[in-house]
Amino acid sequence: MKLYEKITADMKAAMKGRDVQTLSILRMLLASLKNKMIETRKELEDAEVVATVRSDIKKIEDALESFVAGEREDLADKARSELVILKTYLPPEMSEEDLEKAIKKVIDQLEDGSASDIGKAMGKVMQELKGQVDGARVKAMLARILGEK
Repeated sequence: MKLYEKITADMKAAMKGRDVQTLSILRMLLASLKNKMIETRKELEDAEVVATVRSDIKKIEDALESFVAGEREDLADKARSELVILKTYLPPEMSEEDLEKAIKKVIDQLEDGSASDIGKAMGKVMQELKGQVDGARVKAMLARILGEK
């Protein structure tokens, strides 16, 4: 079953189960996915669905920061529960050890492993590990590894 179909099925189940919160977040996600389909003029592959889910998660995390800063715990709690629901549609994150191995492999492929190559290395790592790891984790580990050299 494709991820898009799973999300649609989960939305139908939330409707039948009268789970208002899950239904609300899945409707938002499906609207984002439909907008992406209209934009690309084709059916979405699972990787594109995951990218859209990550984008929605990023938006909610940004809003969560604002809610916490504004001391709006009611909205912050709602955003946290939305994040839990959305994160169920992401593939499992890569372990720290596997990520470090992949980054070191890419750095070895680059001719100069200096800190000035963090942009090149970041692009190559993200290209190889597309959808498997968050960019912030890659950037932090790259800075640590290149800082050690």
